[in-house]
Amino acid sequence: MTFAAPTELATAANEHLANISNTLIYSAMAVYTLAFFAYIAEWLFGSRSKVARTAAALTTTGKGKGAAPAVTVKTTGGTAVLERPKVVVRSSAGSRDVPDGPGAHGGDEQGDLYGRIAISLTVLAFVVHLVGVIARAASVQRAPWGNMYEFNITFSTVAVGVYLTLLALKKNVRWLGLFLVTTVLLDLGIAVTVLYTASDQLVPALHSYWLYIHVSTAILCGAVFYVGAAGTLLYLFKDSYETKLENGGTPGRFATSFLERLPASSSLDKFAYRLNAAVFPLWTFTIIAGAIWAESAWGRYWGWDPKETWAFITWVAYACYLHARATAGWKGRKAAYLALIAFGCWLFNYYGVNIFVSGKHSYAGV
Repeated sequence: MTFAAPTELATAANEHLANISNTLIYSAMAVYTLAFFAYIAEWLFGSRSKVARTAAALTTTGKGKGAAPAVTVKTTGGTAVLERPKVVVRSSAGSRDVPDGPGAHGGDEQGDLYGRIAISLTVLAFVVHLVGVIARAASVQRAPWGNMYEFNITFSTVAVGVYLTLLALKKNVRWLGLFLVTTVLLDLGIAVTVLYTASDQLVPALHSYWLYIHVSTAILCGAVFYVGAAGTLLYLFKDSYETKLENGGTPGRFATSFLERLPASSSLDKFAYRLNAAVFPLWTFTIIAGAIWAESAWGRYWGWDPKETWAFITWVAYACYLHARATAGWKGRKAAYLALIAFGCWLFNYYGVNIFVSGKHSYAGV
């Protein structure tokens, strides 16, 4: 009788864990897909709800300019009356007194049911996804972000975690679910097809506790920046919609049905700003931690490597955005454009630099 060597047993165990991780990632994608269809159902039933069908009536004039009639919405056990306040332009530019929309379900009971099902499926997918990432870490016996594949599956996990955390804190972010799950599916699809890398050990330069500190904070910052960018993009659409109504215009039926259900532009603007402002100090720490790690690995704190350069460009872009939000002439849409440019810099720093540019950070492989 022959016995396998310990190293062979360890290798076989690692391969088995890697296969389990792959299976869990694909399983998470399947559950995310179910959540995607549930979110779609929520939006579709919301578009057919009483609130959505009478959205145009909310913008008509009544006794005075900007006044609107009340809308009766049937609910279980009685009748609720929703009254849209008139649009009031305050003294500060771009500030309007308008209410938040009812959400993707549009006040429709069945739409709300599908929305709650979608949240439950998102939680289940997140748990499966997280276990898959942990299994990948166990298979390589290190942090699961040593290459772009591992970074992608971890990044999408954290992005969903940020969304679910905001929901747990009773924040009005359920409208983000469809957009989040769509991009997570795209991210995981790219990861398992284009970026997939078999489990392997890292080069000596990456064997450092700074791998856990520097890269983990970069992933968290990216996830929060992503959620903030989604809020900023929707703010631009909602702001254009509110401006058109304020000027007496008539938006299209689709725009009315979709945008009426989102939070007010001022709420979306504050939401994005608070996220970006909260995580910016952590991004600053990420860059500092990277410089300390660089000195340990390469003997210098800063060398204008492409990755370092774009990390700094991203920092400058977000700093400009935060400064613009504090400057009267740059509030609103101008600041929002800066926020999207800043997130674009973060995306290029990860995808563009890693794929198209060679540097000291290229040894981790795709």
